[in-house]
Amino acid sequence: MGVLNVTPDSFSDGGRYLDTDAAIARGLELVAQGAHIVDVGGESTRPGAAPIAPEEELRRVIPVIEALTSTGVEVSVDTLRASTAAAAVEAGARIVNDVSGGEHDPTMRRVVAEAGARYVAMHWRGIPDPGHVRSRYDDVVAEVRDDLARLADAALAAGIAPDRLVLDPGLGFDKTAEQGWRLLAGLPVLTGLGFPVLVGVSRKRMLAETLRPEATMADRDIATAAVSALAAGSGAWGVRVHEVAPTVQALAVAAAWRRGGATLGGEDSDPSSGDGAQGDGRSDRISLTGLEVFAHHGVHDFERERGQRFLVDVEVALDLRPAAAGDALERTVHYGELAERVVAAVRRDPVDLIETVAERVAGVALGFPGVAEARVTVHKPDAPIEASFADVSVTVLRRAGGATP
Repeated sequence: MGVLNVTPDSFSDGGRYLDTDAAIARGLELVAQGAHIVDVGGESTRPGAAPIAPEEELRRVIPVIEALTSTGVEVSVDTLRASTAAAAVEAGARIVNDVSGGEHDPTMRRVVAEAGARYVAMHWRGIPDPGHVRSRYDDVVAEVRDDLARLADAALAAGIAPDRLVLDPGLGFDKTAEQGWRLLAGLPVLTGLGFPVLVGVSRKRMLAETLRPEATMADRDIATAAVSALAAGSGAWGVRVHEVAPTVQALAVAAAWRRGGATLGGEDSDPSSGDGAQGDGRSDRISLTGLEVFAHHGVHDFERERGQRFLVDVEVALDLRPAAAGDALERTVHYGELAERVVAAVRRDPVDLIETVAERVAGVALGFPGVAEARVTVHKPDAPIEASFADVSVTVLRRAGGATP
């Protein structure tokens, strides 16, 4: 999840992307670097930040969300207000990221439920307090877990579907650096609640306090990438970062390390297993075939004008054992959501080649947590060919982290 602050006063990049065009360009840059989601926020929650009017928040974020989602980018909106969340979903956002976990605006959970959006409920005790007056815990992992369980219950009671709920321990929000590290070490306790967990530690003070006193933001980005890789290895659903490229690289290295470890004590991996893993579950497959989409791709002008049918087959490789063991939808790929994203990707701006469409769909499939490999076939059954034929198709095989099949 790439951070896009459309604000003048965020703690690390305030003002850089306040201009709408600059914000849109930055969002596209984050996606190009490997972000699966762009998190757009129009109001800073740093200590001492002044609240803004709802109208100003909307003015900042809605044009950016509309522009990014029109190109197929998956967007979340970082907001405390139900009115902003509703407008953002109407503009195309699919996720509402609420740092208050629904505690700030009593109508937030109901609005998200009615919109059918995914909801990130973060643990907090209020706007961050640099003096840590509210940072007293007897057992920070147990208390945050219990509070997150309460937030989850409230979200479900409001009508938010279980497979649409994500929890966030709220690192840096009324937690000292030491408490933040305890929470990260205790991630398995938090994921044990049965919901995906988002980790947001990017550039935060707990990193600065761990590094040398003169550490720069670039130094914090390196530390963020290390935390991202460790968090992913501990079961985090996602990581929220300001600079995407270092984290993508760290995740790729961590994935390669795990693949290497999977072969220890045995023979070299079987190439037919898909991603080089042997017996670790990543050769499991979910397939979605014959997905029909009407779109306007093609080399010829009449193809773009009239449009035509495309059929898409998607096969993803991931370890399905955690989902099966707990009968847990959030630990597998929701094929209904996969279908929605594929359809949106294929319907996007027209291109000449179905090779381009296949590449686009592969990127969507690899954006789902846990997916190690995606095989995508795009069929063009009505291609303008004079000879009789049954089908024309292109198949691509892509792996997470850019690894070569």
